[in-house]
This record gives sequence, C-alpha cells and structure tokens, in this order.
Amino acid sequence: MSMNETPKSFDALQLPPAALDRGGVEILRAGIIDDGLHVTLRPVFEDTRLWGRVLADIAFQVARAYAHQQRGNMPDIIANIRSAFDADMNNPPDFHSEVGPLT
Repeated sequence: MSMNETPKSFDALQLPPAALDRGGVEILRAGIIDDGLHVTLRPVFEDTRLWGRVLADIAFQVARAYAHQQRGNMPDIIANIRSAFDADMNNPPDFHSEVGPLT
C-alpha cells in the first residue's frame, strides 16, 4: 500500500456478550469481501457431525434475527435456508461462493 492509499476497513461484528463474561473459543468467522464468502474456522471437533449441529444452530439464529426484524416468519425462513443448503450441497459452489449485494 502506498502512502496515498486509504486502508480498507472491515465491518466486524462485536464479540457475543457471553464471551466477554465467560471467555470461550471462536470456531468460525465469515465475511463478504468483493461479493465472495470468505471463512476462517478452527476444526475443533473430533466428530465432524457436530458441525451439522453448529450449522443448524446458526440457521435457527439467522431465522430468529430475520423474524425479529419482521422480515419473514421462522418456518418460511428455515425452509428457504434448508432449500438453498440442500441445493448447494448437491451442486457445490466454487471455493469462494458468490453472493448477492449486502442490503
């Protein structure tokens, strides 16, 4: 980076309040960079099926957040997430997935 370039910023989320109180370990971080999904993760589970539980819990938390913002109801949001998940699992995207613009 030259001295005339402005550093790029990344709009990171805050730590969960429970992490500040009790500590813990971050296992997954995801960000959209140039319309691509970029993920770092820590493969902490010996039984990889536990990642299925993590992904399911994330899906329910996403659905709750959208429902809380009155952007749909939980059953429909979960159905949409499950449909897209199944489609991508059957036809995996490129290593860096392309996603729509953030709104």
